This record gives sequence, structure tokens and C-alpha cells, in this order.
Amino acid sequence: MPIVPTRRQILIASSLLVTAPIFSRLARAAESQTSHLKIGFIGSGQVGTTLAGFWVRSGHPVMLSARNLTEAQSAAAILGANASAGTPQQAATFADIIVLAVPYGALPSVAKDLGATVAEKILLDTTNPYPWRDGSLAIEATRDGAGPVTARYFPQARLVRGFNSIAMTALRAEARETPPIAIPLASDDQSALATISTLTREAGFEPVITGDLATAKLFQPGNPGFEAVTTATALRAQLGLNRT
Repeated sequence: MPIVPTRRQILIASSLLVTAPIFSRLARAAESQTSHLKIGFIGSGQVGTTLAGFWVRSGHPVMLSARNLTEAQSAAAILGANASAGTPQQAATFADIIVLAVPYGALPSVAKDLGATVAEKILLDTTNPYPWRDGSLAIEATRDGAGPVTARYFPQARLVRGFNSIAMTALRAEARETPPIAIPLASDDQSALATISTLTREAGFEPVITGDLATAKLFQPGNPGFEAVTTATALRAQLGLNRT
């Protein structure tokens, strides 16, 4: 009896057809390598717990961290047996992929504490710079773009910007909708992009690659991709991206 693909499988296959050939090869390679990725979260608030929940349900072990270990332990207990808690250093050491889920103004302190540990690891930066909260660092990121500024603090990490443009309440409500909503991603590392793209699909969304880290400015606060809850096709049009 022939196997009939699901609508979601067709959507994913279609999206791959419009991606650059080199990225498609990297994505296929990443697909085979993400079955048991360990994901460590620096922060256990709304962002950390929401994303950890998506990836726990996809079978990935996660570790949440916070300066207050009790907070991380409580969050991990809700997520179940595949989630654990630790200090930020323990989470970074545990992880294949590290997720920054702290206020943007905390990045210099995090980099000072964890800089050597994150070297050569994929670092997913979900943070947003707000001058009213994060001071001069946010002003710098607003001017130069959050991607390049974050990279200055983590120069040895394989940095990807993403999951910062849509509120966690909206992500929880829209996960696995058909068609899936778009998550913009940016990086200078194509292999890291491919891995995070696979995790994005596993969470129930469709990745839209905007380009290198400088293009992450397109979807940080004050720019057209920020708070854009829409499909991949609509987001590409909104951001002026031309994919062939």
C-alpha cells in the first residue's frame, strides 16, 4: 500500500525546494544529527521554559539554569524526566547547543562567566535589546544590530540569532499550526543555521533564513520582522527577501 505524505511533510519538502542548494545539503546532514542533542538554557523564565518544552517534546534532553537554582529546578520538574536543572556553568557544559534566554544587558556577565565553555558550540541568542532596561549595551545593539554586538562577546561560539521576534505566548498558541508560522534566523555559520532550522521545524515552526548576523537586525525590536506572526512566504515578502 503506498505511503501518502502528510500535508506537513509536503510543506516541509516544498520549503526545502526554495532553499539554496548548499543550505539544503547542510539541513539534510543536520537532520540526521539532531535526534539526541543536549540543549542547555541560560535562563529559566518564559523564553527558556517555553523553548525547552518544545524540544523536550521532540525528545531532546534539556537543562535549565538560573542564578537561583530553585527556580530552575521548579521549571524542570514541570517539564518532566527529560529536563534537569543546574547552574549556568553546568548547563553550558552539559549542552551541545546553548540557548541565551536572559535580558540583553546580562550578556557581558554571561560571556565573562561562560566564554570558554561556549567556544565552538552552537549558541542560540534569543535575547532582545531594550534601552529602557539594558542601558548603553542596548543602544549599541540598536545602532549596530544585536547579532554583531552579541558576537563581540562570544567570538568563539557558533552564534545564531532567532526565537526573539515573537512573544512566547504567541509561540505556544501557534506551534504546529498549518501552515506553520515563520521563525526568522540569522547566522554567519551555515552548519549551525541548518541545525537550528531542524530544531525550529521540530518545534512546529518554519525557519526563514534572513542571511548573516548583520541581517538579524531585520527582526529585532523596532524593525519590520519583529512581532511578525505570519507564514514563511509572507515574512519573506515583508522583509524583502528573495529566495530562489
